[in-house]
Amino acid sequence: MDDCYRNNRKIDPSRGALLGDGTLNDNDRVEIGPTQLSYSAWAEKGLTLPDLPQMRAYRLSRLVAQLQNADVAGLLLFDPLNIRYATDTTNMQLWNTHNPFRAALVCADGYMVLWDYKNAPFLADHTPLVHEVRSGASMFYFVTGEAVDDAATRFASEVADLLQQHAGTNRHLAVDKIMISGLRALERTGLDVLPGEPLAERARSIKGPDEIRAMRCAMEACEASVAVMQEAAEPGLSEDEIWSVLHAENIRRGGEWIETRLLSTGPRTNPWFQECGPRILQNNEILAFDTDLVGCYGICTDISRTWWIGDRAPRPDMVDAMLHAVEHIQTNMSLLQPGTHFDELTFGGHQLDPRYEARKYSCRFHGVGLCDEWPLIAYPSEYMSGAFDATLQPGMVLCVEALVGEENGDFCIKLEDQVLVTETGFENLTQYPFDPRLMGH
Repeated sequence: MDDCYRNNRKIDPSRGALLGDGTLNDNDRVEIGPTQLSYSAWAEKGLTLPDLPQMRAYRLSRLVAQLQNADVAGLLLFDPLNIRYATDTTNMQLWNTHNPFRAALVCADGYMVLWDYKNAPFLADHTPLVHEVRSGASMFYFVTGEAVDDAATRFASEVADLLQQHAGTNRHLAVDKIMISGLRALERTGLDVLPGEPLAERARSIKGPDEIRAMRCAMEACEASVAVMQEAAEPGLSEDEIWSVLHAENIRRGGEWIETRLLSTGPRTNPWFQECGPRILQNNEILAFDTDLVGCYGICTDISRTWWIGDRAPRPDMVDAMLHAVEHIQTNMSLLQPGTHFDELTFGGHQLDPRYEARKYSCRFHGVGLCDEWPLIAYPSEYMSGAFDATLQPGMVLCVEALVGEENGDFCIKLEDQVLVTETGFENLTQYPFDPRLMGH
């Protein structure tokens, strides 16, 4: 036999004990991550892998800085994406979104405790930044029934004791999302419970060097998956069949899930936000989609493209709408300069033609990292004064959006690129081309 056990037990037999991202080269490891398909593609394209231990340390330092600046003793997290950011651990994330059994406490001195499923305490073994793993954060009716208040009281007592050990007399606790019984139990301990979502979102908004490297890798894997979907898309297939290709290719590369079902065809593209279903794609129709894809390393790749599927040329009004959408995102992308106030992102740049106003997208820009994140930059008609009073900083990543179609029309064009704010301007991380036929070529 040419193969041997020492190779079978490695993800990449060509490497030693560690992979290029600093994780164990162990085929039987518990930690999830990219597959060999992704690692090979990234090596071929010359991408630099993230140093995951350094990325985790950077994220924790961002959270701790937010706590110390706000004079808050700790940040208690229930949102699965905030837990992922703080701990870089994952456990049944979609199930956890509606059954909040996990929690993480980040203390202002950097001490971190994770509450996880009692039968899976080993899921955080790969990161020494998690100092303790406990269980008992479930405070929802399915699990606790009529004993929910008792469960909440026990959990709140643990949190209060931890804060006393690590923050002394500071009784300010920030919490992102919590069940009502849990909130009341924390308040009964005498803690001053504050909104934690702003602290977490502001921490997540500035990406460190290794997060950016991880995002480049995730983008390559997403775009490779999109290319397979485009190759598969043909008349006679249902929207669901086409969309399933992206899911499968994402998982093949070590991606994790897709947050929406935003792929539609033909007249179902107008109005937008019709999720994909059984409709059969016909010859000479538009297909539009929004990836909303949580991919490798748990990084979100949120891009949109619109394709023409058929053997004839698209109509002139479709080409006009496509060119208008491209101009919209490319012109507005140029606003992404460090120091630019968010209000300028609302009121500056390219303005939609009035005939497209009624069908415009829900925002012009939004942040992105582990998912869609702060900030959301609205169109002028939805502007709320003071809601987003901040400026762009290097390390922020925003998606620039366009939805172009007429109110009574039979199609919409959906485009979206993911863009990094740099020290000197911006870098478009999105490489996937626009459909040449819709561009009039």
